[in-house]
Amino acid sequence: MGREIRFYAVGDEYGCFSNFSPHPIRLKGKTWPTSEHYFQAQKFAGTPDEEGVRGAKSPMQAARMGRDRKRPLRRDWESVKDAIMREAVLAKFTQHADAREILLGTGDARLIEHTENDDYWGDGGDGGGKNRLGMTLMRVREELRGAQPG
Repeated sequence: MGREIRFYAVGDEYGCFSNFSPHPIRLKGKTWPTSEHYFQAQKFAGTPDEEGVRGAKSPMQAARMGRDRKRPLRRDWESVKDAIMREAVLAKFTQHADAREILLGTGDARLIEHTENDDYWGDGGDGGGKNRLGMTLMRVREELRGAQPG
């Protein structure tokens, strides 16, 4: 079965895998305080709400703003959200050597966002979720390995 690494809270050993980790990313010519800010803001790409979410005081506030359905969600969101998550995760782990070393140091371990709060990005708390964030991290880990010299 192989080794599994479960992550969730920023303060845990693998906290840098969380989109709430304090690793600013540079994408679309702007700096985003966290990958969560970028991901949530892209739900409103090209609207004033995009910039509003970028300016959120914390990743939790950005997440709440992104989930607020008073803001009109872009029509194609369901079809692009996985690609946007990959873009954010790839940016974080290419732009932050410390986080990249931790990710590469996981070897071939299965990465699992362990939370009952989310059964799409996480494992749903009982392993029944899709764990799309963990899968994205593993895919980015493979890309980064392929990009290493030697």
